[in-house]
Amino acid sequence: MRLLLLSNSTNPGEEYLDYPKNNIREFLGDKAVNALFIPYAAVTFTYEEYEEKVNNRFAEIGHRVTSIHRFNNPVEAIENADAIVVGGGNTWQLVAMLQEKKLMKAIRKRVKKGVPYIGWSAGSNIACPTLRTTNDMPIVQPKKFKTLKLVPFQINPHYLDVNPANHGGETREARIQEFIEINRDVYVVGLRESTMLLLEEKELRLVGNRTVRIFHYGQEPQELTSKDDFSFLLQ
Repeated sequence: MRLLLLSNSTNPGEEYLDYPKNNIREFLGDKAVNALFIPYAAVTFTYEEYEEKVNNRFAEIGHRVTSIHRFNNPVEAIENADAIVVGGGNTWQLVAMLQEKKLMKAIRKRVKKGVPYIGWSAGSNIACPTLRTTNDMPIVQPKKFKTLKLVPFQINPHYLDVNPANHGGETREARIQEFIEINRDVYVVGLRESTMLLLEEKELRLVGNRTVRIFHYGQEPQELTSKDDFSFLLQ
């Protein structure tokens, strides 16, 4: 499999998808591909607007996407795609739509056969076994929490170490500690902004200048860098 899983799409003060554009180009290669874009995580803007937003950046790296909503047969579109790109937004909405249109199995089958997969935020969440480590409010109710299970661990995108000033609620770490207390055999990767996970064949690497925080029941959280070995997450 080939996966590029980004924590976020945009850093403060930057254009949309600007920081990862060269990583995306390197991942997809120099040859233009028939990339299929899945915009279902969008809630407050249209799929057409989302597609245009992504294409404005992809044009800079010699690629483009076509949104799945333009196809009469979305399963067939997945079966013919040279790459699959899943945008961020609300993970619950994304999962509900993929389930409603019966696309989970089709995506998983294609990616397992080597079709490159790129996701950011919600798009990274659904590469995991479930959506249960998303930060998003459950604005809709999907049929089940299970997602693509392209990797055996969970991702928490946009991971933050502290709460905003004057906020008395739980920290992100506290929420993840609750998760691993109940799900004791599952690793959770706290993926900070500007970082991404790259999986090629059976090698998993961290890309970016920041560390990730790894959680597992019965262990102290670990801070790992791009120089560390992440193979334990795939076992």
